[in-house]
Amino acid sequence: MKIKKVECLAVHPGWRKNLIFVRIETDDGVVGWGEAYSQYDRDRAIAAQIEALGQYLVGREARNIRHFMQIAFDDYAQRRSSLEYWCALSGIEQALWDIAGKAVDQPVYNLLGGACRDKIRVYANGWSYKMQKPADFARAAEQVVRSGFTAIKFDPLPRPWRTYIPKEHIRHSVEVVRAIRNAVGDDVDLLLDIHRRLAPARAITLANALAEFEPYWFEEPCQVENLEALAEVRAASPIPVVSGEAMYGRADFRRLFRERAVDIINPDISNCGGILEMLFIAAAAESEMVAVSPHNYNSTTLSLSATVHAAACMPNFTITEYFLPYEEFGSVVTRNPLVPVNGYIDLPKGPGLGLDVIEEVVRSRPAQSYPARTFRMSEYDQPLPL
Repeated sequence: MKIKKVECLAVHPGWRKNLIFVRIETDDGVVGWGEAYSQYDRDRAIAAQIEALGQYLVGREARNIRHFMQIAFDDYAQRRSSLEYWCALSGIEQALWDIAGKAVDQPVYNLLGGACRDKIRVYANGWSYKMQKPADFARAAEQVVRSGFTAIKFDPLPRPWRTYIPKEHIRHSVEVVRAIRNAVGDDVDLLLDIHRRLAPARAITLANALAEFEPYWFEEPCQVENLEALAEVRAASPIPVVSGEAMYGRADFRRLFRERAVDIINPDISNCGGILEMLFIAAAAESEMVAVSPHNYNSTTLSLSATVHAAACMPNFTITEYFLPYEEFGSVVTRNPLVPVNGYIDLPKGPGLGLDVIEEVVRSRPAQSYPARTFRMSEYDQPLPL
């Protein structure tokens, strides 16, 4: 079964950024789908990488997934990593697993050793975008919980993102988390996303200030490039520390484990190298007694399904991400979207990734150009002339 065609389809989901789908067709007529991680303003660079890498897949045996992954790193990338490369590789890899499952009429998790669980817990994200007032956070959180979610993620800090924040920002964060906790009660898990913002001293101060609300985790308090800073926070934080969404491939995560810098990792299946690479990363984490909670700032279709298949096979999986603003798009481009019920998604039963993608709808939603952003300033910045 040889690869006949590799396509990159950038699509507009109706919110915030373009999504990047990968379509691979074999000479037997089997079609596999995957998704690459994308970012606002960087989707075209990632799409270009898929097109460049995809040409080397045409004519190869579709089931030789590990071999292609290795030669892509050795010969195509010449062992030089980048976000765009790992995103492209991840989307292609998912599509190859989709083909492999469809070829034998089995879900992908059955090809990976079988499932450890029959449903996957998810947390809601994207519900608090651009909110500022604690009361607004509280009302929105109540609505999300009423819809069935038992875990919600949000960023309590005001913008803009800065390394050294004033005391007012910490006080604001406390008021936001307090309002949400009072609104949703003690049994809902609150996941705090700090977005790689802070210096260790600020992060530790913030974690101590928020500990009374018993958050589920404290995500990415520092830039992951400075593992010593992250480990410093983890050693002092009363809240479990999470990082990993900006790391790519198992070798990158090795450094994270060696520094004992996290309690939980959150690799993204659409930029860490794909399904199998995520399982390699998870296996390494398991031996270090580190839990895995995959990141998924992607669609609720292909990336989410790939994540669900991988998570089903991880003994140390805990919870994964569900982006509410992409939910409607998922119901439009697939006939059988993954829908959470009481905070869980049942494992797909169909072959491959288990999704019935409506190709004509995907092609009818091409990527859109976004206006240039206005970079934020705060009263603590010193403006410089452009």
